[in-house]
Amino acid sequence: MLQLGGTVIGSARCKDFRTREGRMKAACNLVKLGITNLCVIGGDGSLTGANQFRTEWSGLLDDLVRAGKITEEGAKKSSHLNIVGMVGSIDNDFCGTDMTIGTDSALHRIIEVVDAIATTAQSHQRTFILEVMGRHCGYLALVTALACGADWVFIPEMPPDDGWENHLCRRLTDQRTRGSRLNVIIVAEGAMSRDVRENLVTDSLGFDTRTTVLGHVQRGGTPSAFDRILGSRMGVEAVMALLEATPDTPACVVSLSGNQAVRLPLMECVQVVRQNIFFTNTSDFTYVSFENNWNTYKLLAHINPPDVKSNINVAIMNIGAPCAGMNAAVRAAVRMGIIQGHSMLAVHDGFDGLAHGQVTPITWTSVSGWTGKGGSALGTKRTLPAKLLEEISHNIAKFNIHALVIIGGFEAYVGALELVQAREKYEEMCIPMVVIPATVSNNVPGSDFSIGADTALNTITSTCDRIKQSAAGTKRRVFIVETMGGYCGYLATMAGLAAGADAAYIFEEKFNIKDLQVNVEHLVEKMKTTVKRGLILRNENCNANYTTDLIFNLYSEEGKGVFDCRKNVLGHMQQGGTPTPFDRNFATKMGANLLCIVLTEHFRFLCPLGRIFANSQDSACLLGMRKRALTFQPLNELKEDTDFEHRIPKTQWWLKIRPIMKILAKYDIKLDTSEHTDMEHVIQKRRP
Repeated sequence: MLQLGGTVIGSARCKDFRTREGRMKAACNLVKLGITNLCVIGGDGSLTGANQFRTEWSGLLDDLVRAGKITEEGAKKSSHLNIVGMVGSIDNDFCGTDMTIGTDSALHRIIEVVDAIATTAQSHQRTFILEVMGRHCGYLALVTALACGADWVFIPEMPPDDGWENHLCRRLTDQRTRGSRLNVIIVAEGAMSRDVRENLVTDSLGFDTRTTVLGHVQRGGTPSAFDRILGSRMGVEAVMALLEATPDTPACVVSLSGNQAVRLPLMECVQVVRQNIFFTNTSDFTYVSFENNWNTYKLLAHINPPDVKSNINVAIMNIGAPCAGMNAAVRAAVRMGIIQGHSMLAVHDGFDGLAHGQVTPITWTSVSGWTGKGGSALGTKRTLPAKLLEEISHNIAKFNIHALVIIGGFEAYVGALELVQAREKYEEMCIPMVVIPATVSNNVPGSDFSIGADTALNTITSTCDRIKQSAAGTKRRVFIVETMGGYCGYLATMAGLAAGADAAYIFEEKFNIKDLQVNVEHLVEKMKTTVKRGLILRNENCNANYTTDLIFNLYSEEGKGVFDCRKNVLGHMQQGGTPTPFDRNFATKMGANLLCIVLTEHFRFLCPLGRIFANSQDSACLLGMRKRALTFQPLNELKEDTDFEHRIPKTQWWLKIRPIMKILAKYDIKLDTSEHTDMEHVIQKRRP
């Protein structure tokens, strides 16, 4: 079921349930079936109904007893109804969760259409107006605008200012003057009439304009890897909440906060939504996130450079293996730097390029259209700077570089540490440096997520879907799939959860021949059921002796007569492709934030000779996502949490959710419930 969109158990907008008589019928059915625990998956309407149902439960039972439809004994056995809600809505419009189930998949559908339309719009020099869903919430429209670099976005939360018509026409004209062959306008369906906008652009500017209404295509299709994992995690948390519930426990909603599952009181959430108040959980993250998205979009889309230049040169480079989203981060950093009056420099081919003087100015228009491009447009190499320090210091002085932005994987982190260490000998290295983690492996300390990992995860998941489909016809077949990640098992674990794997072998969780034997026996038993296929994932460096070939041969031998085996090494396809909406949005916000916060702070230390001298601990830091917020951490402080030999962090949050994969694969193991989620509360904040 994992790869299926929609819902296999069906869904409906039930008018009967809006009446007390309808809710009495529902209560009668639950009592007769002996059901006292209910998990409701839906949007604010479904969860509002669930909240009312729970509130009226005792009264409904009394009415049913009086009507003779249930016995007093039956009512006593069902005296308490435990309800847990999970938010399934593409609008991402419910209280207290960073992301609702279905939103990421809807963004995938939208971005696929936007990318396709962009090619035809460029060919014909057209303006396209795309209407996306969101009658009362503009989340889809706003994130789409960020992810595709749209020229304008209309959302219900932010009505356009007076005189917006002239501003829009000026904006579109400026883009064409700078050489752009297309214009994209994103509109949330609840913002305003699309006819008004199309007529404005056509009549005022004479631009060839087309309107596309995406409609229900946004609700369909295969769920993204993010939504599969989110749904799986929320489902587990919902059952745990029901099992831990007592008669005094309020009904709750299970939601996502950063990378953590949280529980919020259902009644509070419903009240907030119904009062049309913008919502957030205890960290204030949802409100801040929406506002940050809006502010970031306005800055990056509408160029308004200051009249006075700062005389500061900021260099940007990519280090390590390429990944999707690198270009989006470069674009955001370049444009944010230009907005602040800085001169931006592109370093081509990493530290090699910096050592050999491959440094060129990079402008606003240079990075147009980079958000949706995969790979690294600047060029990237794995070379570390230790043997090139003399040349690098010379070119930092030659090009008068005042700050360095390093976007890349573990090599970027280690390379920046080497530059910091070289400050004792080379004064030129005493400039602000910021590392932005960008790698499919997600193995950089200091950040829960890396740019590019989500795109790679979706590539692996979609490939596994196809592999499983091929096995559906042949029956009794087990696939061994090798994933990237170096020594980090993030991709193997998350892809295993998203694709419904039977096992995922990783370096962080040691395994031996007995574990392999248990897995084979499990598959032998599985072949006796209706699901006659198996999927095993193996991280490329999980074990030097238990190689992919050895595991393939072992499974082939032990499964003789029961199942046959095939192996797939996915290789570099995991580093390619266009970035997912998550990676585009994440990279854009990372690139924009680094210049806004850290580097600007250190530019105060500009020396009289035009140089910047910065050698404090926080002058070289890593910008990462920690739980609920973007944080800056000094590189030297991260060394304690780094396993340099195996190029992974010593603590990794995702290891705690590995048991879910085994439970869902029907292994007989226990879930550690020692760290249970406490109930949080909703903080109300008016819509901006």
